[in-house]
Amino acid sequence: MALRIHHLNCGTMCPHGAPLINGHGSLLDNGHMVCHCLLIESDDGLVLVDTGMGVEDVRHPAKRLGLGFMAAVRPVADWRETALMQVKGLGFSPEDMRHIVVTHLDLDHAGGLGDFPDAQVHVFEPEFQAAMNPTFRESQRYKAHQWAHNPKWQTYRTEGETWQGFESIRAIPGLKDEVLLVPLTGHTRGHSGVAVNTGDGWLLHCGDAYFHHNQMAERPSCPPGLEVFQRLMAVNNADRVHNLQRLQALAKNSTGDVQLFSAHDALELARYQ
Repeated sequence: MALRIHHLNCGTMCPHGAPLINGHGSLLDNGHMVCHCLLIESDDGLVLVDTGMGVEDVRHPAKRLGLGFMAAVRPVADWRETALMQVKGLGFSPEDMRHIVVTHLDLDHAGGLGDFPDAQVHVFEPEFQAAMNPTFRESQRYKAHQWAHNPKWQTYRTEGETWQGFESIRAIPGLKDEVLLVPLTGHTRGHSGVAVNTGDGWLLHCGDAYFHHNQMAERPSCPPGLEVFQRLMAVNNADRVHNLQRLQALAKNSTGDVQLFSAHDALELARYQ
């Protein structure tokens, strides 16, 4: 039976310069970006893929997210968009959240960890190490207060398994439903995609391995602002480009059994909602 999967926006961002971000509009218009998260109703309770921004991030955005982030992407501080409130809106309680699988631990992907303190958090080992022991440059993207509640971490290393030609790791080993970490490093040291077997095919949440839907088109392209941003934010740009090209090949050669989407593209989110 197919899984029940909810596609959530857990944080809207409105950076200046729409054509640089979304590829249309004027420089005076605001761009539109989202935090695309998955809520999975599994046989072992709820599973969340990425958390977006949390309740405390919305309550104290400047303190929690930093003035630089606020000025650059201009997040909308709306408590209704938090994963916690959307989970409650679907009739669940925070205690129903058993597992959180993160693509990486950047502040706009891990802000809601503290809203589900009882959940086990699954992450690729190199990403965990980067967040716990960041370099000076990495310290600007990770916010330790987002995991000050001491989550139940579960870290993973590659073990030789493959999925669609990519290395993969079965996250949540005791879960009957297949959820895989697919290392796609470059944006961060341990950045991963998350593949979910829906029963009717696969969803691949690519996180920040790419930012715009046209990057997966037959003739790939990207708005200039996002292209520059991806290069500047990459810990290893060569690895980022290599994995981007692999994802483009997967999208081109897929027979429809794999659907790819990124974390921040509003059009991709709208396709599922």
